[in-house]
Amino acid sequence: MQQRKLTCFPVELTDKHSSNPKQTKAVAIIPARYESSRLPGKALLEISGKPMICLVATQASKARNVERVIVATDDRRIVAVVEAAGFEAVLTRAEHASGTDRIAEIAANIDADIIVNVQGDEPLIAPETIERAVSALVANPTVGIVTTWEPIVQPADVLNPDLVKIVIAGDGRAVYFSRAPVPWPRDAVREHGTIENALVREPSLLTTFRKHTGLYVYRRDVLLQFTKWPPSELELQESLEQLRAVEHGVQILAIEADAPSIGVDTQEDLERVRKIVPVPSPEFRVLSFGIKGKGGDLDSRNPKLETRN
Repeated sequence: MQQRKLTCFPVELTDKHSSNPKQTKAVAIIPARYESSRLPGKALLEISGKPMICLVATQASKARNVERVIVATDDRRIVAVVEAAGFEAVLTRAEHASGTDRIAEIAANIDADIIVNVQGDEPLIAPETIERAVSALVANPTVGIVTTWEPIVQPADVLNPDLVKIVIAGDGRAVYFSRAPVPWPRDAVREHGTIENALVREPSLLTTFRKHTGLYVYRRDVLLQFTKWPPSELELQESLEQLRAVEHGVQILAIEADAPSIGVDTQEDLERVRKIVPVPSPEFRVLSFGIKGKGGDLDSRNPKLETRN
């Protein structure tokens, strides 16, 4: 059995230094904790023979206007796997309250104009979405943050508090984020008695709701200021960090994602993604990460792999 270094899917990039020279330097930082209440070790879970964090880093690296990709983690096991895959990883402090605080620790010490926060549990994120979000921030100098949304196609998602809804003004600015069904269709609910009935009897209502997705593109100075502000009242009520920026008057531009993505928060999410991600060629299957206790070492510096020819 041949042992090989862990690699992600091949990255097919167009020339990053061709006809469209960058006016700013954008760096993608992917926060990744090992601990997860619903999926322990989530960042290292296998998807088509690859650790999930490796798939996310691969997608981020395909964005043509991103110059550097860094995984920010508090766990040496994740550092070892990411570096074995050929990506850059930085060990951060363990006490950060959020992924945003974690990426800010790194952003404060690197040369960058724009920081792209790519969620570590979004292995299906489209590189084109990242590219467009970075370009939108560059093109709008009064905007401090660009984020993304997707259409909602299932009535149950409107009522799901784990799926965050975003309200967008006519000019594309994000006005509010909520776990509740917003904007509230008052007239339709009055007519049909409940929002559930309204969504069934007036399917067109679904087009008024948008799902907020977890990509954030910050101006570096806005990110660093954001993490210095204390949690805001609305943020605490909704448990949504982005409301801190709304309350402080930061202009947030929301653009539609190029393709749907799935955040892996549950075992069901993981299985859905496993059915979507194609098997790489040549096929590498992760046999063991040799994980020991919290923050412990790997059994070897590289995960064990089997090549299936």
